[in-house]
Amino acid sequence: MSSFSIRLYKDLDYEVVRGLFARGILEHSHMAFRHAISVTRNWLFMLVMFLVPLCVTGSVILSILAVVIALIIIWICSRYVYSYYVAHCLSDDMLNIQKYYLQRDGYRFWVAESGGEVVGAVAAVPSSFSSEEKHTELKRLTVARSHRGKGIAKALCRTVIEFARNRGSDAVVLETSLPQTDAWKLYEKMGFHRTLTIRQLYVTFRVIDFVLFRYQYDLLANKLF
Repeated sequence: MSSFSIRLYKDLDYEVVRGLFARGILEHSHMAFRHAISVTRNWLFMLVMFLVPLCVTGSVILSILAVVIALIIIWICSRYVYSYYVAHCLSDDMLNIQKYYLQRDGYRFWVAESGGEVVGAVAAVPSSFSSEEKHTELKRLTVARSHRGKGIAKALCRTVIEFARNRGSDAVVLETSLPQTDAWKLYEKMGFHRTLTIRQLYVTFRVIDFVLFRYQYDLLANKLF
């Protein structure tokens, strides 16, 4: 049985936390790529890329090369979406975690520690999704690959839920993407319900059929975890 504890973030955790977050997000680019190549319009795109050179030149090799190029384009788009997100976060709220999360009312950042090693993290902020409701947003949830399946992610989520409850929030909200299957399945098991599906209009996002899910955990309806 895994032994771990959850505590507030310290400056000594800075590099480890940023590294955990970056690796955790970037690994989803592989799932995004797999999803993208299963999308019908991308299959049609690759079919066209195969047939056009074949019809024009009669070369099967050129046709295969064209399909490979199409796959590379889809992979680059998949990688770009998550790389851009990581770069934005690391230069925004995670640039100075102490100042952003621990020196402001309604903000917190926790880490999970096991065997003296930081193996997970999560943050809470006042939600930007709605200015009229008392919602707390769960952000930056990440767990080291070597420590997954041990209840750490669930414990981190519960920490945010308890924080929100103590602050008098009505709900905990969050956003996650389609390729983050393990994450949104965990949220649903914990009692979060999907409230919104968001499709991005930018070309890069459309290429990989990027979808955001918004979830909500109603604190008034869920007295217990």
